[in-house]
Amino acid sequence: MDTFSTETSEKNITDQNNITFRKPAATDGHAAFSLVERCKPLDVNSMYCNLLQCSHFADTAIVAEQNGEMVGFISGYRLPHQPDTLFVWQVAVDSKARGQGLASRMLHALLKRHQHVVHHLHTSITPGNDASWNTFRRLAHSLGAPLQTSELFDREQHFGGAHDSETLVHIGPFMLFAQE
Repeated sequence: MDTFSTETSEKNITDQNNITFRKPAATDGHAAFSLVERCKPLDVNSMYCNLLQCSHFADTAIVAEQNGEMVGFISGYRLPHQPDTLFVWQVAVDSKARGQGLASRMLHALLKRHQHVVHHLHTSITPGNDASWNTFRRLAHSLGAPLQTSELFDREQHFGGAHDSETLVHIGPFMLFAQE
């Protein structure tokens, strides 16, 4: 795996608005929960789930901070039977950090961390979540990779009518940062 550190001195400082990226720690679980709660239309998971994302799945998650405050969080995991595929669970960007390309920058940083092992990205998006659709279409374009869709979970069959259908988005294959 990579050696991306959570130490302050080794944070990746971006050139826009002094936002830093790092791996989450278990102590970030509450802040991740609060951020997701503020980011409609994202589904709010239990705080325990966010604690696990920030600890057990820290290698496949990323935190964006500005002035010591979490303004972005991506959770994900590598598929157990397809280890070259990163599944992005949620992308949360605080309202004060929107419109700056932060979601795209976090996705690129997360993919760069796994550049030698991840060549496909999966996520699921509801039909009406235009911001997510736009973000992942831009990502596919920037990676020079195809974007394919299929139904993942049906509103009636899987959610009993209580949640919109989720469309599986598959981006890839891609060879990220092959020139570096």
